Amino acid sequence: MQSRREFLRIATAGTAMAPLSSLASGITTTSVKPVVISTWNFGMDANREAWKILSASGRALDAVEAGARITEGNPAISSVGYGGLPDRDGHVTLDSCIMDEQGNCGSVAYLQHIKHPVSVARMVMERTPHVMLVGDGALKFALANGFRKDKLLTKDAEKAWKEWLKTADYKPVVNIENHDTIGIVALDQHGNLSGACTTSGLAYKMHGRVGDSPIIGAGLYVDNEVGAATATGVGEEVIRIVGCHLVVELMRQGNTPDEACKRAVERILKKNPRRAAEVQVGFLALNKNGDYGSYCLQKGFSYAIRTPDTEQLLNASSYFS
Repeated sequence: MQSRREFLRIATAGTAMAPLSSLASGITTTSVKPVVISTWNFGMDANREAWKILSASGRALDAVEAGARITEGNPAISSVGYGGLPDRDGHVTLDSCIMDEQGNCGSVAYLQHIKHPVSVARMVMERTPHVMLVGDGALKFALANGFRKDKLLTKDAEKAWKEWLKTADYKPVVNIENHDTIGIVALDQHGNLSGACTTSGLAYKMHGRVGDSPIIGAGLYVDNEVGAATATGVGEEVIRIVGCHLVVELMRQGNTPDEACKRAVERILKKNPRRAAEVQVGFLALNKNGDYGSYCLQKGFSYAIRTPDTEQLLNASSYFS
């Protein structure tokens, strides 16, 4: 591994990018099911909720929705749902998507006032002919279908926003406020995969900004023949490579989940080395056999795993030390 400073020196000098270091052996759970994996430390709580369904022979789709709702409803988490940090104008705007084993998917973006956007996304999937609803249209749909309008800006989030306004210095770099999407994918006892991804997006973003989390193929992708993947970090970088679709297709080509995540990170590095050195992106993948893996740009990306045999919080391998 090399420091970001050294990496930038090489890139700026025009030297060919050094090859990525060999991938450390990933932890796998071959042919084990059910399995659920989630991004970040709070994924442990999401997994426990999902496990109530999976351990009772429930459907992966129900499990990932239930797990994502736990994170969305926790006001102590400043990057997802209720309690999320606002945009630069003080509005909490939410993005979410969900996808099942049959390729059905639903999404909402730039949704305000609704505590559980993942459930609205599922309703879009199941009750409309569309994939994505945004803004006022998504809010109108949610309210028409029984969702309640809530105030999402908590006192703590409002205080942090007002403190930020003193300098209004916006940098979507590696920090706790700006990379904690909850992505969750699961394999149920019937051998079916599903996934969900939900976030309040980058703190203090421009009003109207939407990242990768609600975009099928970018922040989430499920192919029941192959596997599923989800992403976290600065969404613009994930969108540029259609990251989660790429991870799943790399698994289709025979790569392990670890290898597929690493190759996707490598694609980001190749496109813009300087930009990649300053942001965080992490991928998490699960294949049809129950093997799982991850890889990220910067150290510090954790993910939670739950199987019949284990419940762990793990740290992903990273390119930059």
